[in-house]
Amino acid sequence: MENVVLSVHLILALLLIGVVLLQRSEGGGLLGGGGVMTNRGATNALQKVTWVIASAFIVTSITLTILSAQNSRSTSVLDGAAGTTAPAEGTTEPALPDLNLAPPPAGDAPVAPPPAQ
Repeated sequence: MENVVLSVHLILALLLIGVVLLQRSEGGGLLGGGGVMTNRGATNALQKVTWVIASAFIVTSITLTILSAQNSRSTSVLDGAAGTTAPAEGTTEPALPDLNLAPPPAGDAPVAPPPAQ
């Protein structure tokens, strides 16, 4: 159901873009300079089609929002991210890793580079 509404929503978005680009603006539209869209009746028809498509677009937007809210879970997105789990309630700080650093070398001399060949 959600995929069907989403497909209709995308088609309406493309139609709305196309109809808005066909309309004549004050500086001339996509078909500016005459042609098929010169009379007043065509402008009114395009405005009515724009209103119908825009209304249907808003209805599908609200429908998608309602469907998404019904399918949502009460958990956070971060709870299921990459196999991580939420920390236990009793822990205050994470445990630090034991680095087991080796003791510094004996003597004061620096480590010599390998001999050149």
